[in-house]
Amino acid sequence: MIVTTASKPSETSLAKARALAEELSGRFLLRRGRTLSQLIDDNKENRLLVVLENEVRFYEGATSGQPLYYHPSMAFVRVKRLLRGEPDPLIELSGCAPGDSVVDCTAGMCADSLVFSVAVGAEGTITALESEPVLYAVIREGLQSYKSGLPDADDAMRRITMRLANHTEYLSQLPDKSVDIVYFDPMFQEAIEESSAIGPLRALANYNPLSSEAVEQAKRVARKCVMLKEQKDCAEFERLGFTRCKTKKTSKITYGVIRVDAGQ
Repeated sequence: MIVTTASKPSETSLAKARALAEELSGRFLLRRGRTLSQLIDDNKENRLLVVLENEVRFYEGATSGQPLYYHPSMAFVRVKRLLRGEPDPLIELSGCAPGDSVVDCTAGMCADSLVFSVAVGAEGTITALESEPVLYAVIREGLQSYKSGLPDADDAMRRITMRLANHTEYLSQLPDKSVDIVYFDPMFQEAIEESSAIGPLRALANYNPLSSEAVEQAKRVARKCVMLKEQKDCAEFERLGFTRCKTKKTSKITYGVIRVDAGQ
């Protein structure tokens, strides 16, 4: 993978690009007047990471397509609603409250982590786990630099702690009843058309199905509940022992819950 910068980078961008190249075992290259496509063609590389002043962008193959970079997408709409005091299905169904601790085992773009972060507030903690190194680096950097224009949302982004980790291994190292909520949102095997905003994510995402072992570890670790987000007609809820939650009939996704505090 090539790691580069804008044509006229600042010293900060150069330092970050070099650090990311080392972290991701990539090759740092100066632009030297070349386009991104020329960098790919000249070096016979298919993957390109571009460090800009306030953003890191990842390209898979041709640079004419949509790059992967951090943005809150529809989570920003949900955040604004929460800040106005309106309900959010995930927060209501999970029983998430200010001060809670949440482990998001499948961070992806950290959309649900951001919603959880707003809900738990400054007294709570959000740990977002991502197993894919490039995706982890892109989203981690974005959470620290993205400016939404809404200070409360930006503060919530900065409070999210990302970890590069396999979620089963991570959960196995936590003590019993050590966090309030454990959350899973595996990549859907079939894309939902309305979710085009995460299209670039699909080239990097981990598609492994959620394991029974991970759910058992989550049940051991959680004090309140374990949550699963999946497509509405998916059989994963039954396979893994989750109770389906009622959501809007028009929604193509739904949640499943295991209430560990109720002895289920």
